[in-house]
Amino acid sequence: MNLKIGFVGLGRMGANMARRLKDCGYTVSAVFDLNRSLADSLAVELGATACPTLKSVTASSDVVITVVTDDAAMRSIFSAAGDTLLDGAKGRVFINCATVSPAVHLEVEKAAAAAGADSLEGCMASSITQAREGSLYLMIGGKPEVFESVKPILEKLSTSMRYVGRAGEAAKVKALVNMVMNINTAGLAEGLGLAAALGLDLSMIREVFSQTGAASRVLVTDGEDMQNRDHACFFSASHAAKDSGIALSLAREAGLDLPLAAATKRQFDKMTALGLGELDKSGIAELTFPGRAPTSS
Repeated sequence: MNLKIGFVGLGRMGANMARRLKDCGYTVSAVFDLNRSLADSLAVELGATACPTLKSVTASSDVVITVVTDDAAMRSIFSAAGDTLLDGAKGRVFINCATVSPAVHLEVEKAAAAAGADSLEGCMASSITQAREGSLYLMIGGKPEVFESVKPILEKLSTSMRYVGRAGEAAKVKALVNMVMNINTAGLAEGLGLAAALGLDLSMIREVFSQTGAASRVLVTDGEDMQNRDHACFFSASHAAKDSGIALSLAREAGLDLPLAAATKRQFDKMTALGLGELDKSGIAELTFPGRAPTSS
C-alpha cells in the first residue's frame, strides 16, 4: 500500500480512477494533464503534486497510470526524446488504460523495456461511475509477472478482470467490444427513431425491446437517454468514431469487410462533423429521430 501512484490524463476516467485509489488508501503522488487547471484542481483535492512535466511524474511515482486520448497522445508521452515518461523510468511500471491501437501498446512495451521499466495494458470497459466506484471491467495485456506485481491496484479499480495475453492482445479485445457496442448503439437509435416516426410510445417500445431479441446492454444504458434527448457525456461520439476506426483497421489487416462497423463509424463521424462529437454516444439518436437532425455544424 506504500506504492506512489502517478496519473497522466485527468479526463472523466483518469480523475475518477485517481479518486478511487486515494479513497482506498493509496498515495496518489503526482498528476499531469495538458489542461493545467484540471491537474491543479485534482492535485489540491487529492494532496498530490500537479507536475509540470512528464519526467517529474515518473520521478515522483512507482506506478504511473495513463489514460490519454489516442495513438498520437500515447506516442507523445512515451517519446524517445523531449519531455517523456521514459526519462528516469528504470524500475517503474506503466499501466496504460486508454483505447489505442494494439501496435502502440507493443511500441510502448518495447520502449519501456529499453528504459528499464515495465508496461501493461489495462483496457477498460464501463464508464465514469464505475471508475469512481472501482467497479470497472478490465482487460489486461502484457507480461504475467508485471500483471501480478500491480494486481492489488487493479483489483481496487475493478470488480472483474480478464488477463488476455501478451501486449497488444487486450487492445484487440477492447476494439471488438467497442465496435459491437457502437453498432448496437446505432441500431438502437434507428429502431427508436423509426418507432417515433410511426407514432409509437417509446417507453412501451423500450419495454418490448427489453423482453425480446432487440435487448442489449446499450438499451439499458442509452435507450431512455435517446428518448429524452439527455446526452450528458459518459462516452463521447468522437471517441466512438475513433474506436470504431481502430477495429476497422484491424479488419483491413485481417482481410475482412465489416459493413456494419463501417456504416456505424460514418454515423459517429457525421456527429463530429456536425459539432456533436462531445455528446454522449447516445446522441447518435439526433441523426435518426424525426425532426432532430441538424443540417450544419
